[in-house]
Amino acid sequence: MSGGRAPWTRRAAHAALRRLPLLGTLIGLGLAVWLVATNDLASVAAAFGRIGVAGFVGVTLVRALVVIVCGVAWARILDGLSPAPASACLILRFVREGINVLLPVASVGGDVLGARLLTFWGVAGSLAAASVLADLLFQVGTLALFAGLGAFLLSRVEGAEAAALASWTLRTLAAAGCAVAAFFALQRVGIVRLVEDRVTALGRRFVRETETRPEPTQRIQGALDTVWAPRRRGRLAQSFALHALAWLLGTAEVFVVLSCIGVDTVGLSDLLVIEALSQAIKAAAFLVPSGLGVQEGGLVLVCGLFGIDAGTAIALSLARRVPDVVLGLPALLVWQNLEARRAGVRPATPTCDRP
Repeated sequence: MSGGRAPWTRRAAHAALRRLPLLGTLIGLGLAVWLVATNDLASVAAAFGRIGVAGFVGVTLVRALVVIVCGVAWARILDGLSPAPASACLILRFVREGINVLLPVASVGGDVLGARLLTFWGVAGSLAAASVLADLLFQVGTLALFAGLGAFLLSRVEGAEAAALASWTLRTLAAAGCAVAAFFALQRVGIVRLVEDRVTALGRRFVRETETRPEPTQRIQGALDTVWAPRRRGRLAQSFALHALAWLLGTAEVFVVLSCIGVDTVGLSDLLVIEALSQAIKAAAFLVPSGLGVQEGGLVLVCGLFGIDAGTAIALSLARRVPDVVLGLPALLVWQNLEARRAGVRPATPTCDRP
């Protein structure tokens, strides 16, 4: 009977995984509604209204610069390995971001699709996947360092709440650091090849003996080995540094919004703490699409340590979602255009017009 249950179990597990982003969306939406409902709506509206058009334009330009820097970082990983120009990585980095912040997918859904879209430029699928894996590793690793900087600066702030949050953040980052190191080590020791072998072996069980499937000329593990080749350390170091720069540039978004609202009591170190810890909290809830509700809650928590009221913190979060829409919607249109053009160049299916 166990053999009959296995397919049903796999289907149930697959269905459950597909529902996770939707569940995360509902939880995040509920948290966001709760935060707004339990705070002074008038203060939120007043703070949001003070930002003005100049503030929204400024924060959108900063976000665009951050995404461009991340696109260049991805291009450096692929430099010398693929026929795709750097402009392809820049375009697809906006697409990855747009999908992650606007669609009900986990925060890595856009990255998975970005690897697929990169093949439209003639990049092998294995290399595209390997480049995204390396890019995500650098993104998470630099975020951990950035959050560590924020926790260190927070530990110097007076107050029991600040000390407790700094201590909790550092302990969490220690565990996250082990996870990042393990992720890198698994890529280097060939665990991906082992997984691919198991998947290939499993696939053969469902293929009739009369059918033949060509073996891939270069699998993901081979592409990862190429990406991490010692001769490419310079390019990889540049990509890592660019990701670190992107996190630092994100602090400018907080500065622009708070300056427009009229909050001038926070210094540079305070801004770094607010940005670093709020981004770390949002990343921890990666199953919640776009950190809906989590971003707002994180900013309320961290901003409160510096005397910024909850209404202003929520307005700050809402303002930072404006670039999500302004940049994300065109990115989704670009994605659909790429898919349409790709479909248009495929040979048409023969029709039975003639007897």
